[in-house]
Order: sequence, then C-alpha cells, then structure tokens
Amino acid sequence: MSQPSTPIDSFLRHKADTGMQCGNYSIDIPELKPGQQYRFHFDMTACVGCHCCEVACNEQNGNPAEIKWRRVGEMEAGHFPDTLQLFNSMSCNHCIDPACLNGCPTESYIKLENGIVYHVDEDCIGCQYCTWNCPYEVPVFHEERGIVTKCHMCVDKLEAGQTPACVQACPAGAIQIEVVDKEEWIRNDMAKEGVAPHLPDVAITKPTTRYTLPELPEGEEVRPADEHILKPAHPELPLVFMTVLTQMSVGGFVALFFGELLHLLGLDLPAPSLWMVLAVLAPAAIGLPLSALHLGRPILAITAMKNLKTSWLSREAAALGAYAGGVTVLAGLYLLGAPAWLRLLVEIPIAVLGVYGIYAQSMIYRIPARPAWNRKSTTLRFFGTGYLGFLLVAVVMALSNENRSLLALMAPTLMLGMAQMYLIYEEVLFYKYLDKANPLYYQLSRTKRLLEEHFGKLKRLRLLSLALFAIALPMLAIVFAAAGMDVTAALLLGIALLGATASELLGRCLFYTTVVPLGLAGNFFAGNQRH
Repeated sequence: MSQPSTPIDSFLRHKADTGMQCGNYSIDIPELKPGQQYRFHFDMTACVGCHCCEVACNEQNGNPAEIKWRRVGEMEAGHFPDTLQLFNSMSCNHCIDPACLNGCPTESYIKLENGIVYHVDEDCIGCQYCTWNCPYEVPVFHEERGIVTKCHMCVDKLEAGQTPACVQACPAGAIQIEVVDKEEWIRNDMAKEGVAPHLPDVAITKPTTRYTLPELPEGEEVRPADEHILKPAHPELPLVFMTVLTQMSVGGFVALFFGELLHLLGLDLPAPSLWMVLAVLAPAAIGLPLSALHLGRPILAITAMKNLKTSWLSREAAALGAYAGGVTVLAGLYLLGAPAWLRLLVEIPIAVLGVYGIYAQSMIYRIPARPAWNRKSTTLRFFGTGYLGFLLVAVVMALSNENRSLLALMAPTLMLGMAQMYLIYEEVLFYKYLDKANPLYYQLSRTKRLLEEHFGKLKRLRLLSLALFAIALPMLAIVFAAAGMDVTAALLLGIALLGATASELLGRCLFYTTVVPLGLAGNFFAGNQRH
C-alpha cells in the first residue's frame, strides 16, 4: 500500500482505521488571508470545568483515556467564604515559533499553511524531546504506539468546513476557532490577550490562543489547585547512563590527546597506549546504544540525526556518533603502529567532535520549559563529569607502571573533581537564596523541595561520595604512586573511579527526577505526561 502524500491524508487514513466519527457542525469564520492562521479562543468566564472537551477530543481521535490532547486545569483564588474557581481548557496553542518543531530531531512536526502545528506520526521515533521542549506540555507520549501524539485542531474537520470536536462538545461555548493575523498578534495583542494565570511567558513560543479572563480583585493571588501535589519526575535511566558514560569517554580522550601532544613537544613523558584508547572508547561504546532504550521506536534511532539545522539532539547524536567512530579508527592506528604525529592529526578532529558533542548534549537541557535545567551550571556539570575519564586513564597508567605520566595527570583530575564539588555547592546556594520575585519561583521552589524533602539523604550522599572518591582517594593514590607503591595506587584509583562513577550516576538521577516543568496549572488529570 502506498504511503499518504500529505499529513491530512495520513490523518484521514488513521481516522478510518480507528473508526473515528465526525460531527456536522459548520464553521463560520472567514477564509485565511496571507499572514493569517487559525487559533483557539478560550473564554475562562464561561468554562464550568465539565471536561466534556477532553472526552470529545479522545472520542474523536480514538485516544485511550490516559492520552489527553486537551486538558482542563483548575485554579482558585480568594479565601473562604469569598472564593473564586477558575478553569483553563488547553490543547495545542499552534504557536508561531513552536519549540516542539524546532527541537524535533526527526522533523516530525510541520506547520501547515493554515497555521496548525501538525505531528507526522510516521516519522516519530518516540524520543519525547518535544514533551520537554514544549512549555505547555502539549505533546504526550503514546506508550502503546511508541510515539508522541498531539492536537491537530481536527484539521480534517476544518478542511470540511466543520468545527473541532472540543468546540462542538463545549456546553458553555467557551472554546471557539478564530482567524488571527500573526504579525498584528505578536506586535499588539499577544502580551495582553495571549496570557492566563500560571501560563509560561508568551515570548518562548509565541502561542496564538486568545483568552477572555474574569476580573480578579486587585492583588489577589491565583493558585493552582494541585499545588499541594509534588511528585518526582521520570528518572530517565537510559539517559542517566548514556550522558555520564559519554562524558567520561570524552574526558578521557581529552586527557589522552594532551598526553600525545606533550609527548610530541618533547616532554619526558611516554606516549599514550592502545589500552588507553580502548579504555576511553568503552564508555562511549556502551553509553551511546543505551540511549536507544529511551526511544519508543528504537529501530529508527539513526533518523535522530535528521534535523541538524535546529535540533540540539540531532547535533549531539551526529557529533558523538562521529566521535565514537573516530576513536575506533584511532585504535586501529595504534594497533598498526602509526607514528605519533599522524595519530595527533587524527586526534584533533576527534577531540573537537567529542567536546562539541558534550556541549550539544548540555544544550538539549538548556530549555526554558524546564527552569531547573536551563542554567549555565548544566553545561559546566556535563563537562565537569569528564574527570571520570581522567580517572579512567589514570587507572590504566597505574596498571602500566607509568608513574611520571600518572602524577602529571592527577593535577587536572583533582581540579575537575573540585570543580564538580563547587557546582553542587553553587546549586545549594542558588536554591537557598531563591528570590520570590523570580518569575520562575513556583517551579524552582518545587525543585528545591524535591531536593531537600524527597531526596535530602541522597543529595547528602552525593556530596559525601564525591568528596571521598573524586578528591580524597585520588590524593591518597598520588602519595602511594610517588612512593613507588604502584599496586596500591592502582587499587585506590580503581576504587575512586567506581565510587566517583556511582556518585555521578546518582547526581544525574537527581538532575532528572527533581526538575519541575512549566505547564498547565491545576492539571490533575495530566494523563500520560511523564512527571
């Protein structure tokens, strides 16, 4: 059977396969002119919180109950007995600058001529990066299908001159479809009519949804009705191991590269060996395939390199994949006995690829939708984890009785370990003095609570283990190596490597589980959002 030629053809085929039904409600809006697109208008003064729109959306699109393309958030204001209850029914905002589209590594999102942000299911690998990138948490992972899915504004119904299912189902008429002039919206109206309580900054993606809001008493605080609920985010274990192991590998390769360079410059240091190359290759060879376990459709993992233009995930996959291939080639040169100058020429682009790959890896997480991740310290931590690679090379040197090179290597190793300690201390200070005036205070303060209340013991274990295995034991190993006690030094460094790796894995687990995303306030019935 031939594949559908357009996204709408694809959707119509899926609708026929799943038995979705269409209503006969005609739409009464003008045709689109150049520079215009369709959008939702939500009247918060009319919504009664009945969730009929959620049910209608699921029925129309054949989704199970846990997959919600439209969700109703609940907020409250005032104090008993003078209280106010507010609801926000939100689906995709069909943004002018959609973060899901820009970040998708497989180009599975397209913005149709009518402005709808459409997800091409056939191309999706289920990496779920769009679920992180979207500040509204609109895309949802469909575990059974292994892909992400989202609202498409019932594009087939619009093409037929009918209103979307949510519009048809709303008994209060709180949801409508409108036409918006994009330039006029951005210039004059978005900052006034595109905002609602506890929604992200409109500047992030330029959403098109227009809100009609009730009048609130001046100075009255609107609170999410679910603010008392605080749960850890998904641990993302495949990514925990992948990121730590690739950072270890690149760190070790940098150590190897500078060892080769210093040897060629005439310093009385032995050249790196084949065993060192194999040692730094091993973590990347293990870590990169592990990342496929995070995907809903791992067989299509190679297509993650498709969107090099705008996706940091594509750039990371391409750079680290090329890096691992380059280290493999280098191992072959060592095996063939290639001269040191030739090896160095090959090592230069490999080192550049590795460093860029870790930078791109950190930028995957530097996204406005996840405030706890969107800090410079994320990039610094990812590079700082490279001290594990230095320790790895040090173990090989100790086993090879290369004490002079070992002692030279331990200075930068200890510096990187101390830098990691400082970054953790910086995080403690950041949350300790978190300013309530910070526009992201709600999310960041909840991350602080997770770190202190839910994972306080693990956080302390992380600090103590880092101090012991990244600083204390390596310093003790230096003493034994200087005294010529090679076996003892190698044993201490091996223990330090294992303990420091466990410490970094623990730290990376905390990194994932304590993030609190932006999103829909009061979203009790989040469905399959992974947090």
